[in-house]
Amino acid sequence: MDLDEVAGRLYALPPSEFTAAREAEARAAKDAGEAGLAREIAKLRKPTVSAWAVNRVAREHPDELAELLDVGERLRAAWQEQDADALAELTRRRSGVMGKVGRLVRQEGGLSAAAAAEVDQTLESAIVDADAAGQVRRGRLVKPLSYSGFAPAPAPAPVRRERPAKRPPSEEEARKREEAEARKAREREEAEAAHREWQEALESAVRERDERAERVAALERKLGKARKRLTESEQRLEVARREERHARQRLG
Repeated sequence: MDLDEVAGRLYALPPSEFTAAREAEARAAKDAGEAGLAREIAKLRKPTVSAWAVNRVAREHPDELAELLDVGERLRAAWQEQDADALAELTRRRSGVMGKVGRLVRQEGGLSAAAAAEVDQTLESAIVDADAAGQVRRGRLVKPLSYSGFAPAPAPAPVRRERPAKRPPSEEEARKREEAEARKAREREEAEAAHREWQEALESAVRERDERAERVAALERKLGKARKRLTESEQRLEVARREERHARQRLG
């Protein structure tokens, strides 16, 4: 028995079963004379519902998750290479695979709107950030991930050092050189524009998601309080009916 093996079993469980299972694993390790392992097991943190949902996708749908993470890796590379065409294509693919993985999460059921928003936030982070992608792939998250920074900026164009020309360029060569430089400048502008557009869209989507998640959480809190008051009213109603029935029986 080792910590990785135990963690794999624990993080496969629903959050409601995690604490009892962790205590049982720690006791088993201690009984086996592995006090150090028992202490490490006891330190393992219980995952939130949204973190558990992402961990479940990593275990049960590895191919779909791998596709999403691959799109993220290629998208980050396109940013660095200033490849406007690749950015456009991968941005479209990103929407598709995000939707596919999101549907897989929701099909399992049991997620509140706020938890589902946290799942989307975690998957977005895995697309934008390589470290987050590694954590998601491992399937041991304990809380949702978030990425508050900016998307990677395109890498600066390398400085080309040319040897001094042995002779002045001809008029035709000069014209071709100017056209090539103008073409490169246009390509760079297109790549930077695509990057800015994607970055703005990402920031806007994160803000919108956070605002809606907060509204949903507030409504869920209000709903919980309303349900509690309804339960209390029903209990008082039942007591009143019972007492009224007893009083009526005494009259008879």
